[in-house]
Amino acid sequence: MRLLRIGVDIGGTNLRVGVVDGLQIIDEHRIHADFASICKTNSADVAWRKIINITSEILNIVLHQHPDISTIGIGFPGFINPQNGHLAQSPNLPGLLNVDLAGALTKAIKRPVIVENDALAAAFGEFKLMKIPSHDGLIYIGLGTGVGGGLIQSGKPLQGENGFAMEVGHIITMPNGRLCGCGNHGCLEQYASATGISESYLETSGQHLAAHEIAMLAMQGDEMAKKAYHLAAKSLAQTLAHILKVVDVKTVVIGGGVSQAWSLMEKSFDQQFNADLIPVLRGRVQVKISSTDDKAGIVGAALLSALKV
Repeated sequence: MRLLRIGVDIGGTNLRVGVVDGLQIIDEHRIHADFASICKTNSADVAWRKIINITSEILNIVLHQHPDISTIGIGFPGFINPQNGHLAQSPNLPGLLNVDLAGALTKAIKRPVIVENDALAAAFGEFKLMKIPSHDGLIYIGLGTGVGGGLIQSGKPLQGENGFAMEVGHIITMPNGRLCGCGNHGCLEQYASATGISESYLETSGQHLAAHEIAMLAMQGDEMAKKAYHLAAKSLAQTLAHILKVVDVKTVVIGGGVSQAWSLMEKSFDQQFNADLIPVLRGRVQVKISSTDDKAGIVGAALLSALKV
């Protein structure tokens, strides 16, 4: 008998729901759900209700099609309290403070739901899909609307005592730099995310464009566009090199929408990474671009739901 699970990957602008059988997604639903914009243009209470309504609506559709689902896991961007599963804060979804996402969705769909940080879910998904030996580890960095991170050690996802482990997007790379949604200035997220790349291009060109539009210009030779991606790559490389001085793993996976433009970042990243990495570690760490076609978050969320039942 198959054990079917639902994995949900929620980002700043997209919501993906998959029915997972083992490591395979057998049914998938993707919708554009701009939760970041919803949070920025509505009061916290209104935004919260809209997020619950949108998410529960698509979950009910999937549950109607697959009534034999055993567990439901959701990867959500933000700081998840490991004691009660509440969302403490979500820097890219302003206004959401100490809210019970799992409880609200459980009530709405009348099925138990667990919630985990989206990057940690993606890290676990990558670890399992890559079939990495259970005694090894992995760092995942997701470059999307923001920058998230997840750590797997000895085959287990690491949350941290407060649920804030591997919030790499909020490591300060530019002291006194841009104001971040977390409240600090100069975080990695403000330079290496899609939002950060747009801001870098705006500062030099005066034009506000989406990161994928800037990538197209960079590929056509636009120097200001190339500079935005160079800054993203350099900031990411410096941050990762410092992380590896504390967390010793052999495999790093970079995913998220921005990673699709890795050809614009690779040279600058490699140069800065090798310069900042401890010399003895050079050549010992494999940095890979995700090859899971953006499915790791769904698979990871589904698998984590099984661990918490």
